This record gives sequence, C-alpha cells and structure tokens, in this order.
Amino acid sequence: MTDLAQLEADLSAQIAAAADAAALDAVRVAALGKSGSVSELLKTLGALSPDERRERGPLVNGLRDRIGAALATRKTALEAAELDARLAAERVDLSLPAPPERRGRVHPTMQTMDEMIAIFAEMGFSLAEGPDIEDDFHNFTALNFPPKHPAREMHDTFWLPEDENGERKVLRTHTSPVQVRVMQTLNRQLPAWIANGQKPPIRIMVPGRTYRSDSDATHTPMFHQMEGLVIGEDIHMGHLKWTMETFVSRFFETPGVEVRFRPHHFPFTEPSAEMDVRCDRSGGEIRVGQGDDWLEVVGAGMVHPNVLRNCGLDPDKWQGFAFGFGIDRLGALKYGMPDLRDMFAGDRRWIEHYGFSAFQAPNAATALS
Repeated sequence: MTDLAQLEADLSAQIAAAADAAALDAVRVAALGKSGSVSELLKTLGALSPDERRERGPLVNGLRDRIGAALATRKTALEAAELDARLAAERVDLSLPAPPERRGRVHPTMQTMDEMIAIFAEMGFSLAEGPDIEDDFHNFTALNFPPKHPAREMHDTFWLPEDENGERKVLRTHTSPVQVRVMQTLNRQLPAWIANGQKPPIRIMVPGRTYRSDSDATHTPMFHQMEGLVIGEDIHMGHLKWTMETFVSRFFETPGVEVRFRPHHFPFTEPSAEMDVRCDRSGGEIRVGQGDDWLEVVGAGMVHPNVLRNCGLDPDKWQGFAFGFGIDRLGALKYGMPDLRDMFAGDRRWIEHYGFSAFQAPNAATALS
C-alpha cells in the first residue's frame, strides 16, 4: 500500500510539473509505457495467488486509471494554455476594415510601352520626356515644317487660345519636340564636352501622349508615341536599319521578322522612309513574320540638316537618325485588339479582357536573352 501511494504521489508531482506536451509525454512513457513503473506492477499480478490478485489487482489498476486521468487532465490544460498564448500572439482586430481586393489591371498601352522601353534600354537608349503643351517653334518650326504646312491647320491640330502675350500654344502632335530640346541641350554642352575630350553622342527614346484631330478604327485624338533619336559622328542609314530590324524582331518575339523600307517624306528627315513588316492577314487576324502581306509600323529617316541647324548643331560634323512608333497601334497589333478607340473607351469589361496583371513582367524582356 505504502509503495503504491508513494509512487502515485511522485507521478502526480511529475505530471503537475510538466511544462509542455513533450515533458508530459515523457512522464506518460515512464509510468504507463511498455517498461513504465505502473506497467511493471501490472506484470507482477500474474505471479500472485488468486487471493493476492483479488486484493492487489484493484489497487494497481486503480493507480493506472488515476494516473491516466491525471495525464489527460494535464494535457487538456497544457493545450488550452498553448491555444490562449497563440490567440494572444495572433490576435486580429476585427474592427479594422478588410484589406482592399486588388482588381486593377495594367492597360495594354502601358504594358506595350514598358516592353518597348526595355528593348531600347537594352540597346543603349536613355529615356527623355517633355511637356504635352508645346510652342510653335519646338513642335513645328524647329522640325522644318513650312509656314503653310497642313499639320499647322485647325483640322489636323489642337491649338489653344492665345495667351496674354499673343502666343498660341499647341497640344503636341508628336514627341519630336523633345528631340529638339535634347539637341539644344547638346549644343549648349558641346564646348565643355569638347574641352574635356569627350564625344557627345545622343541616343534617346521619347515615349508620351500626343494629340491630333483624327478618329477612326486605327486613329484616336489622343494616342501614344515612342520616338527615338541618335546623333553622333558618322551616323548613317545602315545604323537606322539595324536598329529597326532588331527592335521589331525582339518586340514581336519572332527572330524571322522580314522588313522592307519604302521611300517617304517627312519634313524633319532626309532621306525619309517607312518600314513595313511581312504579315499574314487571313482569318481576320494579323500575324507578323509570315504570309505575303505587308504592314507599315514605323516612320524614320536621317535627321534633316535644317533641323540640326535649328538646334545649333553643325550638320557637316553631326549626323543622326530619328524614328517614331505608335505605341497603341503596336500593342493592338501584338495583342489582337481590333479597334484603337476601345483602348480609351473606359469599358471595364475590355480592360478585364485585355489588361495585364501588375505582377507580370514585360513579355519582350524574355526576347533580350
């Protein structure tokens, strides 16, 4: 009797002192495990006489039951204490509003612009920007537009009312005024650069909004352009051709894109050209890099000597080329959007269908590897 009472007291003390589930399980194994102290007592019952077994059996079994019950009670208490600690540590203030559900989509124009910027940046071009509202000199005169050129007329251009000085500003019809501003900056920096023995080539890309009075399936009053400018010594048409061919191959992620250059006229370039890509128009879709049709994608040419002079650069020393892409048109071509006007209609169903996840990297980046 005394040994059972002492064993029960020792085991009860150990159960009460167990600080966690692992310590409690160690006590359980030591008491009720295969070789535990209570289990060893149960094994001795088989060697007793019937009378002794009748007397001692209930005592040992009672001890086993009480120890088992104490273990279960202590386990429940430890689990409750652990749950309370977790609830305190992981408490959520349900009075706060729920985080907003992310529903926005990246507009295809912005996705296309990011792709184009990534490609030209890989080719060594830096980013340049300028104002949407321009003066006549930067938007027309410096770019060799004659005074009566149709682009200056109200039916083609958005003119603003005269200001207090009698000057009329214009919503820029292209991003080329930024090229003028950059070349003027180069002209101002030339003396210091030359004094330091530096050669000052320009290699910029100019994305941005532009405005023209035009609206149909392939034109919108407000649209986005990506223009480029390269100015340096000994720049020639071959540099322009390689740049354009490399860009369209990477942008459309098709190494076999075939292009052709056609003579054209722009006031600010001479010679001027438009570049077409081979495509297939069958089946209501345009697929680049195959078929027997051609699609114009960019206007380009060598910077006109008059433009260089208007920006303070000597055309006998500096040459360059310029080009201009319609960002919206390239995006519509690449991603199969039939009407440019839908891109600015504000229809949520359209952006949910054609939009991109904010976490999606520009597709063209994979073509750079």
